[in-house]
This record gives sequence, C-alpha cells and structure tokens, in this order.
Amino acid sequence: MPAEDNSLCKSCLGVSLKTFNGEMAMHFPGRAGLDKPIVWVFSTVSVCLNCGFTEFVVPPRELRVLVEEKPVNGAVVYRKKSAANSANAA
Repeated sequence: MPAEDNSLCKSCLGVSLKTFNGEMAMHFPGRAGLDKPIVWVFSTVSVCLNCGFTEFVVPPRELRVLVEEKPVNGAVVYRKKSAANSANAA
C-alpha cells in the first residue's frame, strides 16, 4: 500500500511524501515483450518530494497479467493485433 502523507520515505527517510492518483502502462521487457500485453495500472502513488522514490500497488487482476504474461478477464490491458489477425480483418 502506498505510504500516506507524513510517513517516512523508504529510500531517504524524508517526511515529504505526497499521494497522487496515477496511471501507468507496464510493458514486458525485451523483444519478447512486444508480443505480450501492455498492462494499465490505475492506483494511488506515493511520491517522496525529497528524492523522488515512488511506491504504488498493482491491483490483483493486473498483477495476474504480469504473472501469467497474458490477458485475464477484467484486467485493463492493451494487446496489439498480430499481422495475421490484421490481414484476416481486411
């Protein structure tokens, strides 16, 4: 869970943490990642205003996509159509 305002930063032990609403697109690394879904995470984000350390929680459905490396029901993902699928759609 992201730290609340006035908590200590886990990196610099500063007290200037602020919570924001955030969205992040998570990509699998390397060339193999190009064929895997992009996972969208909408979460609160705790940012240390001293050092920039950031913390957030990946919701369970989106975490499951990261574990299984494929879309799961109800998760927010973007998956590119393969060249074969695009050709069949034309």
